[in-house]
Amino acid sequence: MITRIDHIGIAVQNIQEALTFFEDALGLDLERVSLEEGGQTKIAFLPIGDSDVELVEPQEAESGLARYLAKRGEGMHHICIEVDDIEAALARLKAHGAQLIDEKPRQNAHGQLLAFVHPKSAHGVLLELYQRSPEEAGLRRLDLQALRRTWDIETSAAREGAKKFFQTLQHGGTHTGKNN
Repeated sequence: MITRIDHIGIAVQNIQEALTFFEDALGLDLERVSLEEGGQTKIAFLPIGDSDVELVEPQEAESGLARYLAKRGEGMHHICIEVDDIEAALARLKAHGAQLIDEKPRQNAHGQLLAFVHPKSAHGVLLELYQRSPEEAGLRRLDLQALRRTWDIETSAAREGAKKFFQTLQHGGTHTGKNN
């Protein structure tokens, strides 16, 4: 059901100022900046492995994120967990008494489904559930398959190289450093 941590969202007043730390001091690479939620939020995506750090900046003074920043200040805003079936995940959470901010998933501009779980149910952490669009899910499977093929090829080549190296040593074709 849960496939991975997709991203950690960090609420910031100003993305450009925050990037000074995340790009320069930490050395993360900025993948892109986009407007989300109908232009209410600007998000910078900084990949780390198979996950992202998202810097989230409000674009409207009355948005929920702006109110969050005014009340709590900058810092971790949410953890996003990728699920393979968001409807099933929400049903399970509801059956276990979790307080949901979104009873039904919403679709963002990219076709991804998302829903939030109230921090009261998750021990003070705002959780975002996220389901990839069908196109993204297919691409991720292809990426993983390509990675596996590359790994198999490189592992096989390394094994063959090591085998030839040790055969050469056994047949006395290379000075081994002994008797020095």
